[in-house]
Amino acid sequence: MKELAPDAGFSRKNPKLKSALLQHKALSLAGLSERLFGMLFSGLVYPQIWEDPIVDMAAMQIRPGHRIVTIGSGGCNMLTYLSAGPAHIDVVDLNPHHIALNRLKLAAFRHLPSHKDVVRFLGETGTRSNVQAFDLFLAPNLDAATRTYWNGRALGGRRRIGVFGRNIYRTGLLGRFIAASHLLARLHGINPEEFVQARSMREQRQFFDDKLAPLFDRPVIRWITSRKSSLFGLGIPPQQFDELASLSAEKSLAAVLRQRLEKLTCHFPLRENYFAWQAFARRYPQPHEGELPAYLQAENHEAIRTHADRVEVHHASVTELLARKVASSVDRYVLLDAQDWMTDRQLNDLWTEITRTADAGAMVIFRTAAEASILPGRVSAALLDQWHYDAEASVKLGAEDRSAIYGGFHVYRKKA
Repeated sequence: MKELAPDAGFSRKNPKLKSALLQHKALSLAGLSERLFGMLFSGLVYPQIWEDPIVDMAAMQIRPGHRIVTIGSGGCNMLTYLSAGPAHIDVVDLNPHHIALNRLKLAAFRHLPSHKDVVRFLGETGTRSNVQAFDLFLAPNLDAATRTYWNGRALGGRRRIGVFGRNIYRTGLLGRFIAASHLLARLHGINPEEFVQARSMREQRQFFDDKLAPLFDRPVIRWITSRKSSLFGLGIPPQQFDELASLSAEKSLAAVLRQRLEKLTCHFPLRENYFAWQAFARRYPQPHEGELPAYLQAENHEAIRTHADRVEVHHASVTELLARKVASSVDRYVLLDAQDWMTDRQLNDLWTEITRTADAGAMVIFRTAAEASILPGRVSAALLDQWHYDAEASVKLGAEDRSAIYGGFHVYRKKA
């Protein structure tokens, strides 16, 4: 028997049935988006973290003795926090590729001979000797699982560690997304790499106004940015897409992305914004071009190296890790944008454990795709009433985030 279409005659005569069929179709598409996003996120996503650790440090005011729990991602945040000498950092991540990357970066600080060797390994591209440095200095000092991972073969048959001899920042889901964005721009006659030739804020603004901004008026780009799957490469899951699309009357991300790109290109000097270098040149700047991330700067090397053994990396969620901790045992929590992905139940489970494990004066920082905090109305009042939301600091520090990806930065402090 031929299958009837959802808008067949009987559904027109039965509005309730038609509504149910449309709802089923919407749920099926949503489920497909979720599965596709999960599949893409099963590999390496972020070779570098895309939350500004300097903003984190300004918010948290880390002191010796502080105990920190943070989501790992690309690991740059955790290494930057070490420069302040906290007592302990627990790094959690559900992605095994990020676990291996965090452990490798820690090993680089512990076991490579000098600061220059660390910069060569983590901050430069096209350095084939990095593979030999891994074999000589790092592999013998790694745990078995991490050593096996980096000695393993990628889909192309080459050793995974080989990316450090080429350019790890062109790999991962985000690296491929940036490559696709560059290709799309080139098809429209714009070469994004030319942005790093700007020598002043005025030239940066001119490049954005003349070359980048008009791209968002092109029909194909507006069409692409209206599809949820188009931004999976930025790490934006379907839930975050809906939050961002709600900011636009046409439910497209073109206007939102244009605003975020304007901040990235125009609000900070290029020499001081390595996020812009990664987005446009797909590498870090050379010494004569600009500043490296804080964790790769010479003045922080010795502190990070000395304190690297204070980090423990866990393949777990934040909630799972906190459930194993005793009460009042954590001072600082860094949740990145993970809460944007959570259900109400997951949020309440997380904040139950945060509130239980938070010591006096504890602080939670996180980011959101949209501007407003997602907690009010979703996390129970009984939990939120134990925390103070620092709206002034949140707005101020959010404006200073050089990565420019997120709409909101949020600071919560435990009440006395």
